[in-house]
Amino acid sequence: MKVHLTSCRRFAPLIHLVLAAICLACVPMVFAQTDGSSQPSSSDQASGAKQGQPGDTDKSEQKSSESAAAKLRVIVTTPEGKPVGNASVYIRFNTSGGFLRHDKEVEMNFKTNQDGSVKVPEIPQGKVLIQVIATGWHTYGKWYDLEKDEETISIKLARPPHWY
Repeated sequence: MKVHLTSCRRFAPLIHLVLAAICLACVPMVFAQTDGSSQPSSSDQASGAKQGQPGDTDKSEQKSSESAAAKLRVIVTTPEGKPVGNASVYIRFNTSGGFLRHDKEVEMNFKTNQDGSVKVPEIPQGKVLIQVIATGWHTYGKWYDLEKDEETISIKLARPPHWY
C-alpha cells in the first residue's frame, strides 16, 4: 500500500483546525476559576476588616472535601447477639471519576475479627452497599446511606432456610 505525501498534507489544515478548537475550548475553563470575587472591596478596606489569606480559603475547601468522608464500623452478630467471627464483609460504593472520566465502583473486602467487627478505612459519604457472607448463615446485603463522619452499623444474620 502506497501512501502519497500529498494526501497527508491535504489533511494537515484540518488537523490544525481541530487542535486549535480544542485549545480554545479549554481556555474559558481555566479563566472561569479566577473570577476576581476574592478581591477586597473598597468598603471592606475602608472599614479595616481583616481579609482572609488565599491559603485560608484553600484550607476550608479541603475541610469540606474531607468532611465528605466517613469512618465505618460494621458489627456482625447472630440473632442472639453473639459475634460472628471470620465473616466476609464486602463494601461497595461509587466514586466520581473527575473531569472527563466515568464514575468508578470501588469494592473493599474484609473479614470480621473474633468480636464480629470490622473497621473500614475512610470512605465517601453517601450510598454504600454492605454484603456479609458467613458459613452457616443466610447471606446479607443492604444499601445504607452514610451521612455522619463516624458510623457504626450492626447487622444480625438470619439462620439459613431449612431445605426439605
